[in-house]
Amino acid sequence: MATRKAHLFLAQVLVFTVSLPLAAVQSGRYDDDEFGPVVRAYLGYLRNEQEVVDDRVSRREVSSGYYRRNSNRIKALRQMAIRLARETHNDYLPELEAVAADEFGLLFERPRPASSFKVGEIVRNTFRFLGTVRSTETFYLFARLDPYEQAELVEKSTSRLKTEPAPPEVGPKALSRGRRVAP
Repeated sequence: MATRKAHLFLAQVLVFTVSLPLAAVQSGRYDDDEFGPVVRAYLGYLRNEQEVVDDRVSRREVSSGYYRRNSNRIKALRQMAIRLARETHNDYLPELEAVAADEFGLLFERPRPASSFKVGEIVRNTFRFLGTVRSTETFYLFARLDPYEQAELVEKSTSRLKTEPAPPEVGPKALSRGRRVAP
């Protein structure tokens, strides 16, 4: 009888210890020990930013629309930071940018349609598109490439231009030099 109770107790402990971390992952919660100091610092920064936004709205310094958008942006950044940290198992986060579709002009001179971005795509040798996060509204998340990544991309593109053959000349000058231009 005592061994049966001990087995039942151990089974309950096992179920509890397995289900607790799973519930935390599904709810978006995390334990401070789960991440290294860099990721924890970034999550702490986001927590502080939320407190500032909360304080400003409580003193009626900002509109409710401003408050909602920035609170949702902070949630989106938190979700992406946690996702990146968990996927990479690395204590490093790139500089993250979260923008709504109507804010693309903040990052790009000539914004393109939101639907045209592909996950992992490099945009203007400056950003990597990470994906979307729905936090009441949809935010598009980008990682700003560090200067080394940017320099490497520029070097690759210039070396590729040097090795590619020049396009055939087209126009009046090509015709005047006696070159045949395909119709």
